[in-house]
Amino acid sequence: MSAAAVEEPYRPYHSEPLTLLEHANELMEQHPGHRVEIIGGVITAAPPPDVPHARVLTKLMKPFLAAGLDGEEGEVLQGVGLWLPTGPEDYAIPDLVVVDADIHERLIENNCYDPVSFRLVLEVTSIDFNKDLRNKVAAYAEAKIPVYVIVNRKHGRVHVLTDPVEGGYDTHRVHAPGERITLPESIGAEVTLDVEAVLAAGRP
Repeated sequence: MSAAAVEEPYRPYHSEPLTLLEHANELMEQHPGHRVEIIGGVITAAPPPDVPHARVLTKLMKPFLAAGLDGEEGEVLQGVGLWLPTGPEDYAIPDLVVVDADIHERLIENNCYDPVSFRLVLEVTSIDFNKDLRNKVAAYAEAKIPVYVIVNRKHGRVHVLTDPVEGGYDTHRVHAPGERITLPESIGAEVTLDVEAVLAAGRP
């Protein structure tokens, strides 16, 4: 999911300024269905996804579920808040995640959860694809998310990033149509993705 930065709204000089988190929650109330995130101290808001974006997620859920990742030890979920260490109020809402089954015990704030529970996060790019390919790479790496997958609809590629280090990931592999990707078993099971099938689902 991609988004544009949001400017601080005008407030009278005598009023108490909103915190970033309060501002983000206010935006969500004003724009139902939008995905509002704070990354690196910057609020972004993305409109509801289009049908091809949603179709990619449906396509991707199937191999994760078939591998048994949605069971007693883990879950495969969409739109779960991830609390980030990149700022005092930073959080993201990845498109798809694989998490530990006890994630409900690791709530931090604002319906966002401790990154320690996340085995994998996945984003499907929209209009502003640079956020998924740059800002979130650094943010998810700092949160020590072991595996970050990006379905890059703009350039017709699937990125798999592993081995988080300061500022990014030590391993970044880019896969083209015709390839099959076997994700790291650290996510809890062997999952193989057909790049062409995933990208085809995201085309208009």
